[in-house]
Order: sequence, then C-alpha cells, then structure tokens
Amino acid sequence: MVFHTTDGLHDFIETGFFQAFQEKKSTKQATKGQKQIVEENVATLSFYRNMSVAAVAIYLLFCGVFWSTTSSFDIALICLSAFAQFCCYRFMAYMAKAKYSETGQLLDGGIDLNMESGISEHIKDAIILTSATEVLSSISSYFWLILLVVPCRLFHMAWTNFLSPWFFQKAPSPEQDAQEDKKKRKLERRIKRQQH
Repeated sequence: MVFHTTDGLHDFIETGFFQAFQEKKSTKQATKGQKQIVEENVATLSFYRNMSVAAVAIYLLFCGVFWSTTSSFDIALICLSAFAQFCCYRFMAYMAKAKYSETGQLLDGGIDLNMESGISEHIKDAIILTSATEVLSSISSYFWLILLVVPCRLFHMAWTNFLSPWFFQKAPSPEQDAQEDKKKRKLERRIKRQQH
C-alpha cells in the first residue's frame, strides 16, 4: 500500500481498513453462493493440509537432528498423531466434496467448512491442537500430554449435550402426561381422517 500524503495515519484510516473494524455488525449474515463455498473449502483444506505436513516435517527434522534422544514412544506418538490428522483431513474433504452435473455444472458445493459452530470447527481445532503438540513435542516429550485435552473436551461436549440433560431432566407431572395423551389421541384421529 503506497501513501501519497505525508499524513500516513490519515491515509490508513481512509483506506477502510480501520473503518471496517468500527462498523457495526448487521444482525443478518449474508448468505454464500455455492461457488464461493467451494472456493473457500478448497482454500481451507489446503491450509490445514499444509499445517499438518509442516508440523510433522518439523518434528521429523528435530528427530533426525537429535536422534539419540528420540524414543520409540515418541515415534509411536508422532505416527498416531499424524494418522489422526490424516483422518481429520479426509473427513473434512469428504464433507466439503462438491457435486457436479454431467455437464460440469455445480449442483452442490458441499458443507461449508468455515461455518461457525459446526462439526468442522471441532475437526479444525483437533488439527490445530495436534499440529501444535507435534511442534512443541520436538522440544520436550512432556508436551505430548497436551493431547489429553482431546478426551477431556469430548467428555465435556458429551456431558453438556447428551448426558446432563438426560440425567437431570424433570419427571413429567400427571397434568403434563394427561395433556400429552390428549395430543396423541388428537393426532391419531387426524391421521385416521386423512387416510380415509
């Protein structure tokens, strides 16, 4: 970016970069087209593939240099974490697979990998955590303990979404049972009328 005046801060603000952060976020999010989803998915997959390969390469480089301090446990963990990254990447690629017609026209762009609060967010987090662990574990083997965050997070998600609501749900009162029975009978009568 080239500034033509002597007041660089003024030009910086006028470029819109600073103003973009000051604008209020609208309540409705703009929808993406299928073609844009495909392009963003390709870029996302490329980024996470490169991150995984770079993390494994850095670890292997350090193992090559410091081979005498590398244990078989470290090698087993790098193989396991590289396999986990590969599985996560392939699952994301499967989710983002676009469908085309016989003429080559885009029918479906696949699932948007950049969608907030989707399963792809958790998969991307797993790849980031594993990559960071691989790079850090090249310094010390104790950093492999960071991977214990994954089962803790899985348990937390299972507890908050499935187990806790199931264990702590309130028993229905007799009034609610009577209302539910009445609704079921009414629905059954409606279905019988539609069949005849």
